[in-house]
Amino acid sequence: MGGTASHNLPKELLSEYQELTFLTKQEINEAHKKFCQLQGRETGPNERVSMQNILTLPELKSNPFRERICHVFSTSDRKDGSLSFEDFLDLLSAFSDSATLEIKSHYAFRIFDFDDDGTLDGGDLRKLVNCLTGETDDACLTPEEMRQLIGNILEESDIDKDGTVNLSEFQHVISRSPDFVSSFKIVL
Repeated sequence: MGGTASHNLPKELLSEYQELTFLTKQEINEAHKKFCQLQGRETGPNERVSMQNILTLPELKSNPFRERICHVFSTSDRKDGSLSFEDFLDLLSAFSDSATLEIKSHYAFRIFDFDDDGTLDGGDLRKLVNCLTGETDDACLTPEEMRQLIGNILEESDIDKDGTVNLSEFQHVISRSPDFVSSFKIVL
């Protein structure tokens, strides 16, 4: 009991975090314990864990979008992908089983929007496909296959036919994907 007690958050803070996230008090305390382990010590509210340390989490290690996930949830002014404890909670909350389809699809869109311009264009879709298929020679699509796939994605998703997928178009597509909510998760 002595080992975990030092990682427990004050009750008031725990209640506040529970109100602001889709996480239980137990999940928040578990997240705090994990965050402190990543930092190598008990952390203050404004301390950050480097992206390099965050990426050592087994839950992120094999995720092809791990660096994008860190960048999307990081509030660091240095844009280095480091996470504060509150950033870490936001990440876990968005990927929790209790998060809504709207929240999950919003963050998925931001993760897939590699150039952060608010739309998924051909460049974003190319990077998305490469992340999902791997960029090894045997898994890489030919330029023609890639062009065809991106064309198919845009044909299916680009409702206003402007050559990009915006957030509402993305959410419309996701709403027709029954497995999305259950597969968009990270559990510590």
